[in-house]
This record gives sequence, structure tokens and C-alpha cells, in this order.
Amino acid sequence: MTNAQTIQIAEAKGRPMLHWVGKRPLDHVTVYPAQLVERFDPLGEQTSEVSENLRGLGGNLLFHGDNKDVLAWLLAHGYRGKVNLVYIDPPFGSGADYVRKVQLRGIRGTPKLDGESYTLSEQIQYTDIWANDTYLQFMYERLLLLKELLTTDGMIYLHCDWRRIHHLRCLLDEVLGSENFINEIIWQHQIMGGSHDKRFPKAHETILWYAKGSGYRLRSENSNVRVPFSDYVLQSMKQDEKGWYYERRRMSRKATPAEAAAKAHTRTYVESPDVGTVATDVWADMLSYQELPNERQGLDLYPTQKTVKLLTRLISAASDPGDLILDCFIGSGTTAAVAQKLGRRWIAADVNKGAIQTTSKRLQAIIRQQVEAGAVPQQMAFETQTSEVSEDLGGLAGLTHSFSVYRVNDYDLQIQHNEAVNLAVEMIGIERVKTDAFFDGTLGRRLVKIVPFNHPLTLLDLQLAQDELKARPDEERDVVLVCLGKETSVDAWLAEYNKRRPVNKIEVIELRTDQKYGKFFIHQPAQARVRVERQTSEVSEDLGGLLVIEIEDFISPSIVERLEMDTPLFKAQIPDWRAMVDVVLIDTAYDGQTFNIVLSDVPERKNDLVSGRYELPAPEGVAPGSATTVAVKIIDMLGEEVLVTAEVGPA
Repeated sequence: MTNAQTIQIAEAKGRPMLHWVGKRPLDHVTVYPAQLVERFDPLGEQTSEVSENLRGLGGNLLFHGDNKDVLAWLLAHGYRGKVNLVYIDPPFGSGADYVRKVQLRGIRGTPKLDGESYTLSEQIQYTDIWANDTYLQFMYERLLLLKELLTTDGMIYLHCDWRRIHHLRCLLDEVLGSENFINEIIWQHQIMGGSHDKRFPKAHETILWYAKGSGYRLRSENSNVRVPFSDYVLQSMKQDEKGWYYERRRMSRKATPAEAAAKAHTRTYVESPDVGTVATDVWADMLSYQELPNERQGLDLYPTQKTVKLLTRLISAASDPGDLILDCFIGSGTTAAVAQKLGRRWIAADVNKGAIQTTSKRLQAIIRQQVEAGAVPQQMAFETQTSEVSEDLGGLAGLTHSFSVYRVNDYDLQIQHNEAVNLAVEMIGIERVKTDAFFDGTLGRRLVKIVPFNHPLTLLDLQLAQDELKARPDEERDVVLVCLGKETSVDAWLAEYNKRRPVNKIEVIELRTDQKYGKFFIHQPAQARVRVERQTSEVSEDLGGLLVIEIEDFISPSIVERLEMDTPLFKAQIPDWRAMVDVVLIDTAYDGQTFNIVLSDVPERKNDLVSGRYELPAPEGVAPGSATTVAVKIIDMLGEEVLVTAEVGPA
């Protein structure tokens, strides 16, 4: 892009250093623009006179895009050295493609649908089925960027398990320095049964805790984290003559006076058994995923969603109210949700649009509860602190009951591309190969490269394929290029190339015109019929009238397709269109660029339905005789969005 820029990244100088094939230092990154696409601000806090493209940077931010692009953007826009705490839960290299399961609302017994893949699955070139070297480079680059964002006393938690902990520990030692290691925290799972045929059942995950430098500190009011005493200890508790409690340890024989005196000196006394004991680096007092059914509360099912209790302990121990928390693998939004509840500012990002929608929905509900309860998060008591970020932004603290959603590098276009790629793969019968850095799969004995669908096949694409084959002198397989459209010069180039090649011949499947694959499925977007009118009343006349918004019908061809039903049959069996709708958002003064959420209809439970009819006052500043543009954003159960706008004139 013409307005892209580059910023410099410091070299990693820690030891030991891990090496892999293709290891590249990250000394600079390209910065792509970010587009503000949505804002949730129920109290109208974002009213400062800053430029439109920078508004909201002092508060909570939710980014949709590749987190490498997101972190680079943050570095270029004043957040270098401003993040107090990072928590990340990156892909574990588990060999699994995580898919969230969704179900139609209010309809019992309907099959569950596969929504968008979770974290880094089929959304872009990454997946949780990694070539080892690719995974290491991926994490290395992001850790270098995160280090740049941390304050001098900042800290990072990295959540992992047995698959990658040895690699990630070495990467953290190299990027942050082994001297800045704080803890290896064991989060113990509850195991019910399990087989011991070849190994003991897996019963924990690990959180690696590092600081950026020696100046870090545990927060004084949070560092003495306590956990409940076990039932065994509680049963053995005894009071001394002053009323304090201590654990009475049994011995197999009567203690000598010296032993009794020594034991008395080593006793740990507590005022009450309820206060528990000091937490160690093994956390067995909180269940793992077994606690999640009580936390999801209508959230989509994310198989690796972390618990509120876990994030509460982590964030409380390493940050203060008003601090800035960053999670660039946000998933279901737990880090941002806990940060909001604890009075911290937050930045969240994910490559997956479904994760962004889930996090946005979750944070809207939390903030509305805070507003309705009159609760003021703790950081609001702090005065806004001017920083070197930008005087125009008024500092980085003080904004809490709102958040802004940004899209980096037009990521929606990439999502559409990958959806189309998946359809093409299924239709043609391509066998995906996820460990090849260039080719996407095989078709019989031929290698397959899918050319990005946002442009036709060009001579440059052909040259790239030829260069890749030259770098593989032992490769004898032919190649198939799959594309949508092709330049007129392509056929002549291919004819000349294939005439000279006994092996590595190149064939093209152009999906719009190919005789065999010419019926390539074209995605049909969701459609909605919305009625908007303006009414006046004695109450609302002076304020510009009342806006009445009614969704009369909605259909999602993607849901119909995945349920393998035709539309008439679908409507006969599921007559209420609201069963397909997850969220309804309304902006009563849409400017065509940023969607300001004035109303969000987010049902609390999975079987609840959206209302579908809404009455809202006309926006402030719109006179009774003036028009306003009303925008209605409907998100279906698969995460697909449809935006309907209507210009409403005088009542």
C-alpha cells in the first residue's frame, strides 16, 4: 500500500539461542493502515476533539487482523513501551483444527453447525498443524514485537503445554533473557478416569512468566495470592491460646521436647482457616476446562477457552488498576473481559473474525452491566496521564466504558478469499498439505498452488511457481495452478513453457470457465429486509422524533447450505428468522465508515431470541426536519454479517 511504513525492531541478544531452518532476524516490520470500523460507547466517553482516524486510541481496542500486522501498527502509533502486561495463549502445535460449534437459537434438537475455525486455523496461511520451523519463526517474530511494546517493568505470560514448552522457553530466553524468567506456573487439570496404557494422562498446562527487565515487581496488594487449604489440612487445624490457627501435624511417635519446640517455631499461623495458604507455582485449587460450562453463558464454544478465575489471578498478580493489558490471541475474549472487570485498560486482537465478534459481544454485555450497576472501574479514579504518545490523544488513561474495533490491512478481504479457497478445495478434491511453504496441496500426483482469488492469474504468479520449482531440483511432479480469472498472456506463456519441460509441466484450472469445474459455487451473502420509520410524540418531538426499526425477514444461505436444506423446507421447519440471528447492532447516525453502536441486542442465553423491533430516539444534533442514516448490522449464528442502511427523513 502506498501509505505503508516500516519501523525498526531491536535485535534479540539473550542466551541460549535456538536455531531452525529459515530463521530470520526481525529488524524491521511493515506497518499497514488500520480502519476504525466499529465503536461501542454507551456513555459517550469518546468525545474528545481528536482526529477521526486516531479517535479512541486512549481506550480499549479490539483489532481484527494478523497479529503481526496489529503489533506493528501499535508500535507505529505510540504504544512502544506502553503495555504493562501481556498474556498470550498461542497455538500449541496440537495438530488440530479448532472449530467452534454453533446452534440455531430457540430451536431444540437442530444439528450443530461448524462456525469459523478457532485461532489460527484455515483463516490465513497458518494452522495449528505446523511445520516445526514455521512455528518457531512465527512465535519468534511476535515475541520480538511484544518485547518492544512492554514497559521497562512490564511482564509477559505465555500459555502453552508439553508440545512446545521446551521451544518456547528457549525463545523467551533469547528474546527477553534467561535472567528475566520469573516462574513456570503449572495449571493442574482435574482428571476423571483415563487410560494408562502407554503413559500417564495429561493433567496440566504451563504458563511461562517473564519480565522485560529487572525492574519488575509483584503488585503489593496482589502478590500474596492465597489458595484454600485442602480438606485434610482443614481437618487438622488447631487453635493456640491466642486464638490463631495452625496445622496440627501428627507424628507416629510422641515428639521429644526439642522436636516439639522446633515444630512450634516452624508453624504457619493464620487468623482464620478461610484465608488459605500462600499460592505456589502449582495451581491445583482451580479446575481447568471443567469450570467452563458455568462461564460460557451463551458464548460460542471454544474448546481451549481459559477460565475467568485463571486470568483473574494472573492479571491481579502482575498489574495495577489502570494498567494496559494486551492479548493478541484473544479467542473468546476472556483476557479482555477480566481486564475490564478489574479496572484495567486492554488491547485485544485475533486473526479470526468469529473471535472478534464473540469478544465484542462479551465486552458489550460486561460494560452494560457496569453502567447499569453504576460501577466505575478503578482506573477511572486515576488522573489522565499525558505521555509521549501524542499530546492530541490526551494521554493513555481514563477511558473505560467503551471500546473501538479496528480492521488492519483489510483483513475481511483475506477472510473472504480463504472461504472461497476452502470451497474450491472441496469441489476439486484437493488434498491439503499444510507443511509445504509454497504449495497448498496435491491433486493425484500433481502439486497444487491456489492463486489468491483477489486477482487473476498473472505472469508474475507463473514466474513464482517456476522459481519455486527451480529451488527443488529433485521435484519431478507436475503442477496445477487454481485461479479465478487469468491474464490473456498466460496461455501463450504456458504453451511455450510446457513445450520445453519433460517434467514440472504446469496446468491451470480457471474456476469460472473450466469445463469440469465451471459450476464453482459462488457464495450467496445473507440478506435482510428492514423497515425504518420516524415518528413523533409529545415526548420526542423536540428531540427529533422516535426511530422505529423493525427487521421483517432475514435469511442466511450459508446456514441453509450447511444444514443441507432447500430454502422453502428450511422456512417451513424453522419459521422464525430470529433462530438464525446471533446479534443485532444499530447505529442511528451512520456516517458510512465507522459503526457507532447505539443499541446492541445480545441475547443472554443460547435459546433466547433477538427482539427484532426497536424504538430509539433520533440522534442528538439531528433536527426534526433533517434526515439521518440508520444502519442495522445483523450477525448470524455462523458469524456472517449483513449491513442494511436506510436514510430516514422528517417525521
